[in-house]
Amino acid sequence: MHKSSALALFLVLSLNMAQAAEPLRVVTSFSILADMTRQVGGEQVEITSLVAPDSDIHAFSPSPTQARTLSQADVLIFNGLQLEGWLTRLIEASDYDGVRVTASDGISALTGDARQDDHGHDHGHGNGHDQGEADPHAWLDVGRAQQYVVNIRDGLIEADPDNAKRYRDNAERYLDELETLDQDIRTSMAAIPEEQRVVVTGHLAFGYFADAYALRLLSPAGLSTASAPSAAEMARLIDVIRDNQVPALFLENNANPGIIHQLAEETGLPIAGTLYSGALANEGDASTYAGMMRHNAALLHEGLTTTVE
Repeated sequence: MHKSSALALFLVLSLNMAQAAEPLRVVTSFSILADMTRQVGGEQVEITSLVAPDSDIHAFSPSPTQARTLSQADVLIFNGLQLEGWLTRLIEASDYDGVRVTASDGISALTGDARQDDHGHDHGHGNGHDQGEADPHAWLDVGRAQQYVVNIRDGLIEADPDNAKRYRDNAERYLDELETLDQDIRTSMAAIPEEQRVVVTGHLAFGYFADAYALRLLSPAGLSTASAPSAAEMARLIDVIRDNQVPALFLENNANPGIIHQLAEETGLPIAGTLYSGALANEGDASTYAGMMRHNAALLHEGLTTTVE
């Protein structure tokens, strides 16, 4: 082969290898989706999460830098169910035209009607969320979260069909892990005495968890951490807590701790620890989705098996 032809062939092959090695650029709306995408995409994806770990997606406002990041992405993965109210503006500002994945597509969403407690009270009332509006926090049911993984897998394949087998294999492994996790949580929650399966948190993020694992959910606030309960709602909730002999209260890593501390002072109940709902931890056992769910289940089991005096 002529030297110039060999050199040209070498350059073409080198360029193709460089292009093949270039990762798929993925932007996710928040940290839980970033971890799910990492599990499916592996080393083939480069992920930017718009909302960082330990940050509140309800209070998020995108920056011009994030608009530029999105404009250069190949895939955008977001929750849907009106969780990211700022996303349409961000897409318009960035002129993003890549693959879009709505992670919650295909799940059966809960509404305000399904979140009412045994007394018919909906503690999300008056916070700007209609009673029949869909609850966006579907990832807190590991069974529903498996549909998230399927949607993420399909979106990555659409954007990068050459690596389809890699994404399918990773997704299959991860789905098996989540199936085991789901069964472990069911076993753990079933071991809590039925009358003590009452969860009190800072806002109504845990409706899907309660629905999937047979708990009752009480909260003085609504679906958004930005909502604030009225004095009447707080007084009503205190009465319900006492009537139900609730064993313990729980903080959330991205919700106002003042509400739960006030309830603890009024009721004399202990605060069992911090649950993770809409954001992963920066580090530790709750820094992945599976780790977060195991942490939540272990903390709930410990807090709700406390002897009620």
